[in-house]
Amino acid sequence: MLTDLLTRYRGVFVTLFVLPVSLVFKGWMGARNRVVFWLNSAPGKHGQKVAVVQAQVRNWKDRTGGSIAMCTARPGWQAMSLKQGNYKKTHYRVKINLPDILEIDEQKGTVRVEPMVTMGQITAALNPLGWTLAIVPELDGLTVGGLINGFGIESSSHKYGLFQHICESFEIVTADGERVRCSRQDNADLFYAIPWSHGSLGFLVEAEIRIVPAKRYVHLTYLPFHSKEAFLQRFAEESSRPFDQAAAFVEALMFSQNTGVLMLGNFSDRVPPQKTRNSINHFWKPWFYEHVRSFLEQGRTAEEWIPLRHYYHRHTRSFFWEMQQIIPFGNHPLFRYLLGWMSPPEIGLLKLTETKKIHELYDAYHMDQDFLIPLSTLTEFLSFLHQEVNFYPLWLCPARIFETPVPGFVNPTPHEQMFVDVGIYGEPAVVPYHAETTTRKLEQWVRKANGFQALYADTYQTRQEFREMFDHGLLDRMRAQTGAVNAFPEPYDKVSRKARAQ
Repeated sequence: MLTDLLTRYRGVFVTLFVLPVSLVFKGWMGARNRVVFWLNSAPGKHGQKVAVVQAQVRNWKDRTGGSIAMCTARPGWQAMSLKQGNYKKTHYRVKINLPDILEIDEQKGTVRVEPMVTMGQITAALNPLGWTLAIVPELDGLTVGGLINGFGIESSSHKYGLFQHICESFEIVTADGERVRCSRQDNADLFYAIPWSHGSLGFLVEAEIRIVPAKRYVHLTYLPFHSKEAFLQRFAEESSRPFDQAAAFVEALMFSQNTGVLMLGNFSDRVPPQKTRNSINHFWKPWFYEHVRSFLEQGRTAEEWIPLRHYYHRHTRSFFWEMQQIIPFGNHPLFRYLLGWMSPPEIGLLKLTETKKIHELYDAYHMDQDFLIPLSTLTEFLSFLHQEVNFYPLWLCPARIFETPVPGFVNPTPHEQMFVDVGIYGEPAVVPYHAETTTRKLEQWVRKANGFQALYADTYQTRQEFREMFDHGLLDRMRAQTGAVNAFPEPYDKVSRKARAQ
């Protein structure tokens, strides 16, 4: 009976229990991070913390003889994936406590960070200084380590690429406990193999990331369309402009098969007189995607000036549109004004409090996927997606996939660098919907288009299909060279559906 109540009245339970606990948790973490940064104590302790990781790796070899693989001790509920990895139960777990910003070098234009640093933490530190990451992936809680070992994209990716493309160097602890630095100039093969490797080469302990000058506001223009053809044509034009002619930020939300809103943003120092300043992340404000939808319903082009951090984390309060299913009344004005100040709940706490029935419902009826496809295939893919899933809104984010001097884990389609991330987050409207069957159809389509699947989500591909989608040539070579073959699992063994089943 209790399980049924927690499942049926999930929104009430989250409101009464998860939101207050999340508020306390976030407050404690925020205070801790601010103290660490402003006291500038992290650089002096970074070497000691890395040495602890190295000692654990050497102990692994002594204790197990290398008979079982290693992974981080970070609990599965803290990861972005809705599933918890089964490998955590059987692998040798190494504790990693590396959550600090180490150095902001304004002359060099870089920031050095540890892998557990979050996007919210970085923007809070950089933006007041007039700097920002060239790419700031959405959601406050995303970590540098996850974005490097996995996948990171945002509305500036049409200019700068994926998160990996703004990284200048990495440091990892390898299977023999050695601390190795790599960059485009030094250990280049290893540098290009680390992105998308999901910790299969070693433990990331430091990253140096490019920063760019920032201004106080983003001048955002909303362009609504009621024609799919006109919408996608303008989207392609804005995504593909030369670097110095392109808007700083480009993204779009598609609200039906034929309607969508294209958003173009540029940095701005101030809000001009008689213009609209909108701090969209104040708790009493409508969820951002609903705010965007309002311009489509009004059928008018609009513009407003949004404070920079508000813009970067515009989808955080509503987890894009996932919060609608968790707290169905969460966007109601009464809820926003009375209880919105506690939002959003921590994703990890939501996962910890999910019942078995909720897991089953998510597995059966819910889809969380990002597919990165060539821009030239977008129209065809959206038609296929409407046929197989029929879910809206969809998130469209263009990304330039740069060719690298060393073939990496992800290879661009020859002569085509512009890709589009299509984000699907919710319950498909197609009836009947079968999660495995539908996802496999989408995966097959994406493989044939030379696209890629973001691996925070379920993949139903076989190992062979997975290797068709992702070029493992360099990764396999570097795993053999660094002694990682038996020390760390392959990416497939960490991200496949079987590896993440409950």
